[in-house]
Amino acid sequence: MYFAALLARTEDGWEASDTELDDVETLSDLADLAREASPDEDTVLVLIEQDDGWFGVVRVDGEEDPRVYVSDAAAAARSSYGEILLTDELLGREPGDDGADLDALDLDGTEDGEPDDEDAGDGPAVAGSADSVPRGPVGDARILEDLGVAEKELRSMTEDAVSGIAEVLGASEVLETVR
Repeated sequence: MYFAALLARTEDGWEASDTELDDVETLSDLADLAREASPDEDTVLVLIEQDDGWFGVVRVDGEEDPRVYVSDAAAAARSSYGEILLTDELLGREPGDDGADLDALDLDGTEDGEPDDEDAGDGPAVAGSADSVPRGPVGDARILEDLGVAEKELRSMTEDAVSGIAEVLGASEVLETVR
């Protein structure tokens, strides 16, 4: 199960709103959605969490490019919402480098992409597949440092990270109203 919320920083503190990501297809769409939540170009955080699997933070400050942190890229790659966050730039790939390199594949005659028993898990990762995405965190781990969440603290968050972040920001009450 997923939870996604927008936290917009205002003069009066944080304002939270539940957000629907069904119509969001790209990081740019998500950044536009965040900007709509704050007409004064204040900081807006998009917090996305999948039950104990992974979480992501997108920070939008006015018209600047969004900054992104994902706690587990490999887990997020298996999620339609995670795929929104895992841009080529974030993963260190060249844009459009999502085709398979056929020379690197071990085409041993197994059908339907099923590995034979001897080679299970030993083949190379295919670019653009979930296997080519690194396990563990990716992105800007210092994304919330100026707001009180240190890099080390962010990297150590696992279960219920969104609530933990909101607590440090002083926004846990407003977040709970949309949960």
